[in-house]
Amino acid sequence: MLVQLQYLRAIAALMVVYFHSVLQVPKVNAGFDWQFHLFGETGVDIFFVLSGFVMWLTTVGRRISPIEFYRRRIKRIVPLYWLATIFSAVVALIAPTILKSTVFNLPHLIASLLFLPWRNPADPDLITPIVVPGWTLNYEMFFYCVFGLLLLVPERWRLYSLFGAMTAIIVGCHLLPFQSTATTFYGDPIIYEFLAGVVLAKLYLEKIFLPQRLAWPAIALGFAFLLINETLCDASMRSYMWGIPAVIIVYSAVSIDFSRLPEIGWLNYLGDASYSVYITHAFTLAFLRVACGILKIDIVTHGPVFVTACMIFSAIGGAIVHELTTPTRWKKWRRSAPVLASPSKASPSKG
Repeated sequence: MLVQLQYLRAIAALMVVYFHSVLQVPKVNAGFDWQFHLFGETGVDIFFVLSGFVMWLTTVGRRISPIEFYRRRIKRIVPLYWLATIFSAVVALIAPTILKSTVFNLPHLIASLLFLPWRNPADPDLITPIVVPGWTLNYEMFFYCVFGLLLLVPERWRLYSLFGAMTAIIVGCHLLPFQSTATTFYGDPIIYEFLAGVVLAKLYLEKIFLPQRLAWPAIALGFAFLLINETLCDASMRSYMWGIPAVIIVYSAVSIDFSRLPEIGWLNYLGDASYSVYITHAFTLAFLRVACGILKIDIVTHGPVFVTACMIFSAIGGAIVHELTTPTRWKKWRRSAPVLASPSKASPSKG
C-alpha cells in the first residue's frame, strides 16, 4: 500500500472533524476567535482527489466488469452508511433535539438511502442526506456510477471518456431550461476533483513524479493555500480554489518515497479507519454535547478543550466502529495484498 494515501485519508478525516467541532462551539466566549479557527472543510476535497486516484490505480490493467466494480463499492460504502442513516432517522423521530441538522422526513430518508440529492428539511438551503456529512457520499456514488460504466470503454480511451462524460453532465445541468435539486447538485464542477485524481494516478503509473526536493515544500504550500483559500473563498469557488491545492497535496505525497521513512503507525491505522471516523463523527459530537449537558461539564464554551475532546473521541469512536464492522477475512486480505511500488522503486523521477 502507498502509506502516504493512508496518512492523507486520516488527515482529511480529522480536518472535517475539526471543522464540525468548531461549528458546535458558541461564537462568543469560546476561548478563541471562532471565525479565524473555522477551517477544515477542505478535507473533503482531498478525499475526492484520493478517490479518483485509487479508483484508477485499482482498475487499470485489470478486467473488472461494471457489476463487479459496483459490488465492491457497495460492500465498502453501503452497510455502515445505511446503519448510520437509519439510526439518525430513529433519533430524529424520537429525540429530535439531539441532532441539530436532522428532522425526520420519509422522502428524505428514502433519498438518503438511495444516495440521491435532496433538500434537507431542517435547512432547505442545504442539499444533504440525513447524515449531513454524507453529501460527499452522494458525489462518491455518482462518480462510481459513471466510472463503473466506463470500464466497458477500452482503457486507452477511458480517461478521455471520463472527462467527456463529466463535462457533458455539468454543461447539461446548466443548459437545461429548468433548475432542480439534481441539476444544482450534479452541475457543480466539484466532480472534476475526482477526474484530477484519475489524472494523478495515470501520471503515477507512468512514473512522472515531482522531484523529491520539491515534493515536500509543495505539500506544505498545498496545505497552506488550502487553509488560506478556505478562509478567503466560499464554496462557490471550491472546485479550483480548494481543489487545486488538494491536487497539489496528493501529487506531492505520491511523489515522495515514504518507504525510506519510519511508518507512523497510528496515522496509518487512522487512515484505514477514516471512513468510519467520517461517518460516525457527527454522532460523537452530539454525544459529547449531550453528555456535557447532563453532567453539567461546561466545556462546550471552552473552544480549545471541547474541540480537542471532539477530535480524540471521534478518532476513538471511528476506530471502534471500524473494528466492529471490518470482517476478519478482509483484514487478512489487506495484510496479504500486493504492495504498490513507491516512486523511487518504480523509476527515477522525470519531474
